[in-house]
Amino acid sequence: MSEKKINKIVLAYSGGLDTSVMLRWIKERYGCEVICYCADVGQGEELEGLDAKARETGASKLYVEDLRDEFVREYVWTAVKANAVYEGVYLLGTSLARPMIAKRQIKIARREGADAVAHGATGKGNDQVRFELTYYALEPDIKVVAPWREWEFKGRSDLIAYAAKHKIPVTATAEKPYSTDRNLMHISYEGGILEDPWTEPPADIFQLTKAPEEASPEAEYVEISFEKGEPVAIGGEALNPVALLEALNRKGGEHGIGRVDLVENRFVGMKSRGVYETPGVTILQTAHRALESITLDREVVRLRDSLGVKFAESVYYGFWFAPEFELMRKLVDETQAGVTGDVRLKLYRGNVVVAGRRAPRSLYSERLATFEADSVYNQRDAEGFIKLNALRLRLKGMV
Repeated sequence: MSEKKINKIVLAYSGGLDTSVMLRWIKERYGCEVICYCADVGQGEELEGLDAKARETGASKLYVEDLRDEFVREYVWTAVKANAVYEGVYLLGTSLARPMIAKRQIKIARREGADAVAHGATGKGNDQVRFELTYYALEPDIKVVAPWREWEFKGRSDLIAYAAKHKIPVTATAEKPYSTDRNLMHISYEGGILEDPWTEPPADIFQLTKAPEEASPEAEYVEISFEKGEPVAIGGEALNPVALLEALNRKGGEHGIGRVDLVENRFVGMKSRGVYETPGVTILQTAHRALESITLDREVVRLRDSLGVKFAESVYYGFWFAPEFELMRKLVDETQAGVTGDVRLKLYRGNVVVAGRRAPRSLYSERLATFEADSVYNQRDAEGFIKLNALRLRLKGMV
């Protein structure tokens, strides 16, 4: 029995090299209508002229959806509240955006009555998994078209040649072939000249941050206010999520904060080298941890942190809409009920230093912690506490 013909495809489209070639290729390969969809997650000038470009390359229409507020409020803040970090350093900027982009793509496919959805992720990377796990979780019977797993092109140099042949305007060149992904949270750089892990990233690739040695010679203090674990104000000025993250990106960038160069373990099994700039969330991670230190119970922190690796892996692997991730999100939200207060930070040449923290419901007691005389803690009580904890150690020593 032959496979049912596809009549309409919604393509996740950025206007970059891969998806520009993809649009033309899908039209030729499947002979169907292609609707392009681009999520505005803060890539800025990359959206300029996109509609005309998509139509000229063969799209019947282009959706540009402004998802910036949803991205920061529902995805970035969730990662901040969970202190989510993959393999010790990666703050998950690309990983967080993919499920939201895919969710809206499915919504458009339903609206348009499309048979299939398509994405520009390669068959070697994580993004194919993130997109498709979301597609199938939300629309179990959707048809997925993944050109990188189907077409004849072997690499981006082939795509550049194809684009030139068909007069498709692209910005990638053979001399500068690495790929980037930008959103409000970060910029990532992969591939091409960055594939040798011994080679230092070229200084001119960075867009959000100054090199620490070229950053401001003057330290800057910044005060961030949180409500239930979410940042709400800078220096006492209330800001919406997008404006707040943009402001911290600027401050962090000026002080050379948030650069990461990492060889990471992809979900598909291989190692890859990625270079990232995440200035604003790097600042927020430090501030959030500092506030939790005075607002969360010790065992609550340990329980939440015990899920930290699983939480970050679930985001990285693409399981945002999995049942276990929904459960972890609820637990994280529960822990944040009392994480309200202010943190003062010092920003200086790549460093974020905690300079102060306060909270209306702080669990820190100066009366208990003081080395001066006090009437609320009997130091003699520690003797029995220590002996009881030492009992099993003494028994082992006796044996």
